[in-house]
Amino acid sequence: MRRLAFAVFVTMFVLAFTSVYGVAKDETVDEMKMRFESARPEDRAELGIRIAQQELRNADKLYKDGNAEQARAAVDDIATYSEKARDAATQTNKHLKNVEIEVRKIADKLRDIKRTLAFEDQPPVDHAIRRLEDVRTTLLKAMFAKDNKKENK
Repeated sequence: MRRLAFAVFVTMFVLAFTSVYGVAKDETVDEMKMRFESARPEDRAELGIRIAQQELRNADKLYKDGNAEQARAAVDDIATYSEKARDAATQTNKHLKNVEIEVRKIADKLRDIKRTLAFEDQPPVDHAIRRLEDVRTTLLKAMFAKDNKKENK
């Protein structure tokens, strides 16, 4: 009887997890942005990075389709939500490393995108890359400052 109850519990947990994950995966950027403002501080870092990653995919597609103005807005959102993720991570001291890694990957992808753009479309991407590097620097300082404090105690 116990095994049956445990099996039912595990099955229910797996189904609940996959349904929540499936809904979150299909969530639009606008829905995530609305949810970001009301999210708990511990959840904002991860959500901000998800928004930045989705906007990165959008920007890449928009640039390929020739919609430079919409792509610029997406690039600005990438930097903005990466900064918001950094702020949430440093405020809560959680997810610092994950946010830094993801921001580095986003910056690398933006560099790749920049190489494919016309010269006049590159400055907004350059500016976003600089903002992302500032985000990374702040996160690295926060991570290593925390380690230094532990060693000094």
